[in-house]
Amino acid sequence: MDFPTLKSIIEGLLFLAGDEGLTAKQIAEIVEHRPELVTDALEEMKEDFVREKRGIQIVQIAGSYQLATLSDHAPYFERLAYSPSRSSLSQAALETLAIVAYRQPITRVEIEEIRGVKSERAIQTLVNKDLIEETGRAEAIGRPILYGTTKSFLDYFGLPNLQALPEPALFENTDNLEEETQMLFEKLDGRQLTFDDVP
Repeated sequence: MDFPTLKSIIEGLLFLAGDEGLTAKQIAEIVEHRPELVTDALEEMKEDFVREKRGIQIVQIAGSYQLATLSDHAPYFERLAYSPSRSSLSQAALETLAIVAYRQPITRVEIEEIRGVKSERAIQTLVNKDLIEETGRAEAIGRPILYGTTKSFLDYFGLPNLQALPEPALFENTDNLEEETQMLFEKLDGRQLTFDDVP
């Protein structure tokens, strides 16, 4: 592959890796190129992003490369993070929220086993929007964080309690997770308040 294609693939890989990031060695194994060439591509991408005034940057944390937003733009990101309208939630976040609502308390690994993909970014989005929260630690190796829904979640959807969630059996079969998530939120739409109504 040529160098521009390599950079394009690396950008996509970093996007998919999310907050966990990837080392140059991991990327090299995936793209089947030398780590030195991957490092050169990453350094050039850093310069490209700055020169093109992109809204993201490549940062290196503990040996791993990851995509990050610019700190100068933080005030705008905070407005998004603390304005939890459903329209600002991705399909990944909606699926994660539905899983937490029906399976809580639940760990990130358990969520990812159900969804089949990494969910760290979706979880962080929901925590920032005060729709889910840490509820404790699981009695397992590493004591992973357990997540559950918040009072704001109940208020937002006009639910008196979790028992009022529609069709609790909806998520027993996760083969059609996207379709079932859509069905759930369509049912909840009728009860949904605006955030101006939430005390």
